[in-house]
Amino acid sequence: MSTIRTALRSLLACGLTFPLLALPGAAQPRPPAALQETMDIGDEPGRVSTEEVSISEGPYARQMVLFRSNEAPGTVVIHSGERFLYVVQGNGRALRYGIGVGREGFTWSGQVQVSRKAEWPDWRPPPEMLQRQPYLPRFMAGGPGNPMGARALYLGSTVFRVHGTNQPETIGQAISSGCFRLANGDIVDLYDRVPVGTKVIIRHKATL
Repeated sequence: MSTIRTALRSLLACGLTFPLLALPGAAQPRPPAALQETMDIGDEPGRVSTEEVSISEGPYARQMVLFRSNEAPGTVVIHSGERFLYVVQGNGRALRYGIGVGREGFTWSGQVQVSRKAEWPDWRPPPEMLQRQPYLPRFMAGGPGNPMGARALYLGSTVFRVHGTNQPETIGQAISSGCFRLANGDIVDLYDRVPVGTKVIIRHKATL
């Protein structure tokens, strides 16, 4: 036993570390689900994500779903609480996309129109974002490393947009400053379907 202890001391002295082994039946701490959906993930300017990146599996994958609505086909309906964006198709159906939404304190609702569209938009972080992340650039030209992603739909006269992202793993989370983000492949698909002037309804959750 003393030989084993001596050997362990020698290894530790060399800077080696060992993973802790979980005891059988011992409870392992896990972050709450709510916390996982509102993680304070900083933007990563310069991280590259191409137009081809889409959510291909799970609930946030682009898919046709049953959707009861009195809105005209082509209307965009965003349910931020559910993390979904719908394009009404008529006949009780809609094309659904998984989205990332505003973190607590940055959610909003209302009705606007798509006022402008842009491919590979430039990025100017708003003051409240710069206050939280002062290391961010004040301006970044559009491109694959831009956090605004491959496309953007500008919402009325607000500062908010539906846009792509170079962080596709954040889809389904509440992390933005009020904008709605899709994986690049999904925003490219949406961009081609939604013309300027499209009605956009933002709700926190579905209404009966």
